[in-house]
Amino acid sequence: MEITNDIKYQRAKEKVECLKSFYSNLLAYCLVIPFLAYINYMTTSFLWVVFPAIGWGIGLTLHWINATGNHPFLGKDWEERKIREYMNKNEY
Repeated sequence: MEITNDIKYQRAKEKVECLKSFYSNLLAYCLVIPFLAYINYMTTSFLWVVFPAIGWGIGLTLHWINATGNHPFLGKDWEERKIREYMNKNEY
């Protein structure tokens, strides 16, 4: 099965869009969390800023995994291997 240049271009474009979205999310995290920490410091002694930092941090980590393809449990090429496996079965 030969992949045409159009399909390769489309996949590369989707990958770049996903990375761009991740970097935007990371930038927002780096700007918002310190601002929330400042508000937390100025208003109360309860350290509530850790809750949004941890929650958003988990989401950011999952976004990074999706954007880079570094799946710790399934491996980098798991999806591609499964697609080839199902295509070779000739059931689809």
